[in-house]
Amino acid sequence: MDTFNVSIFSLVVVLASCLLRFVFFKYSKSSAIHTNLPPGRRGWPLIGETIEFVTSGRKGHPEKFIIDRMNKFSHHVFRTSLMLENAAVFCGPAGNKFLFSNENKFVQYWLPASVKKIIPFSHQEAETLKMIRHHFKPEIIRQYVSLIDMVAKKHFETEWEGKDQIMTHKLTKKFTFFVACKTFFSIDDPEWVNNLSGPFEKLAPGLFSIPINLPGTPLRRAINAGNFIRKEVATIVKQRRVDLANGKASPTQDVLSLFLSDEHGKVMAETEVAAVMMGLMIGGYDSTSSTCTFIVNYLAELPEVYEGVYKEQTEIAKSKTSTELLDWDDVSKMKYSWNVACEVLRLIPPTQGTFREAISDFTYNGYSIPKGWKLYWSTNSTHKNPDFFSEPEKFDPSRFDSKALVPYTYVPFGGGCHLCPGKEFARLEILVFMYHLVRKFKLKKAIPNEHIIFDLLQPKLANGLPIHLYPHKP
Repeated sequence: MDTFNVSIFSLVVVLASCLLRFVFFKYSKSSAIHTNLPPGRRGWPLIGETIEFVTSGRKGHPEKFIIDRMNKFSHHVFRTSLMLENAAVFCGPAGNKFLFSNENKFVQYWLPASVKKIIPFSHQEAETLKMIRHHFKPEIIRQYVSLIDMVAKKHFETEWEGKDQIMTHKLTKKFTFFVACKTFFSIDDPEWVNNLSGPFEKLAPGLFSIPINLPGTPLRRAINAGNFIRKEVATIVKQRRVDLANGKASPTQDVLSLFLSDEHGKVMAETEVAAVMMGLMIGGYDSTSSTCTFIVNYLAELPEVYEGVYKEQTEIAKSKTSTELLDWDDVSKMKYSWNVACEVLRLIPPTQGTFREAISDFTYNGYSIPKGWKLYWSTNSTHKNPDFFSEPEKFDPSRFDSKALVPYTYVPFGGGCHLCPGKEFARLEILVFMYHLVRKFKLKKAIPNEHIIFDLLQPKLANGLPIHLYPHKP
């Protein structure tokens, strides 16, 4: 087995080196033309600074890569080499504003080749994104409050109650995936949900992996999983179109029906709709489950914060009968709970940042940015910057008490044309989760100082956050 692993590793190194040599040549040519590039360094001749970029997160300090280079080179923009690409990292609110405000003028959204192989998005991305935003507006998603409440109630009854200890991340993923299946497809068959959740688990490790498609690699496993998921979802899409045409399904019963009733959705192929739905599920499933996990972490760690959330949610529960479901007005009253969630999102954002690509040569802050360079914005250049958030490592929900934050400093959902379209849906899902959590249990961490790992796709706790549960007395 060791010999096999060494052989595979050697092959990966050889192939990656060939690719990187091309990248290095491309960079050298670019440097010869553009002499006023941002300050910085490329790192190692072949692998750049990708290893430092990734490992700083795995060591629990993703901000270190960004902050160290901001202090050494520039607080505005610095040069590096990431994901086999020449890159410039834009820092601070001004950098965020520039990238978010110049979509399709100087920059465009960019995803690594590995992501595109797993999720082949439609070529009509702008129109599709517009359609997604329309169907995730607050006035539309409010119809899902009672549905998510029912899913949450059943989830806690079957997965949490009667347990002395649970593995939090495992259960939050189960919760968010079930919510997605129910609200996106009107499916609550446990067997179907379980059959699809397995392949979804294989997607995340491949999304930002080394772009080598060989048997046994994370990319190959993710591609195979993606193909299976799209086939399953495309079958549902095909049947739903028939049911809508025959009046057996409502145009507003779930996200899929809303999509297929839209003018753009009506002409999309089943495989295209499946790819869109798959992308939405990845965003909602992984990101929201991660945030819910860290909410449990901080509520168990900080008794005063827990008591504030418990008091607020108890008052809401007192206004309802035992069988009455939550509604939009109830969610709107969860102001302190949302402040807590916002502080979690500041300290542990579901994504550390994303890439753009320069579509033309331009100048930023006096430096030349060549066409084709990849441009990265990072939550950590502002979220943990004491210039914008005093005592940035302190957990303080009062930061969001109707205080005006400096624009473009709080960006857990991104911004501009690619502001997360599921932001309001995630808010709803998180608050309903908190409502049931604190009303049922007090919490205690089984591992007091569990290590946090920051992957490119989502942060997680090293051991999945085991939590002791103490049910409230009737």
